[in-house]
Amino acid sequence: MTSIREQILLAVMAAVRPTAEGLGATVHRSPTVAISREQCPALVVFPESDAITERANDRVTRELTVRIVALARAVPPVAPETEADRLLTAAHAALMADLNLGGLALGIREQECEWEVEDADAVAAAIPARYAITYRTLARDISSPG
Repeated sequence: MTSIREQILLAVMAAVRPTAEGLGATVHRSPTVAISREQCPALVVFPESDAITERANDRVTRELTVRIVALARAVPPVAPETEADRLLTAAHAALMADLNLGGLALGIREQECEWEVEDADAVAAAIPARYAITYRTLARDISSPG
């Protein structure tokens, strides 16, 4: 049995994958090596933290923070920031289309977004956005919804 947390991460990947691939992007979860030029544009999903926010009887409310990063490289005449923004905008819409992720979550809240531009082998832009996903489990079993 997998935890509700893992099921949520799989649901996030499933939500953003069709949109990202429709825009010609690759989709990755927590890669351990850098995304290559050939893999760009890319959408990368990282779980960042999972915190307990409330305990009531045998139920635990949790908040999973997920970072979704849109990566793009310069392909003139389009600026990499514009391409990364287009990808993140589409991923955001796909993720927010089902705020309960098929019943796994209580809700999704957008937290923040940043911009990073680097002069790598071609100018690269990364736009990381963070989302807080609230969900509930049983105190004794994190694979059972609460």
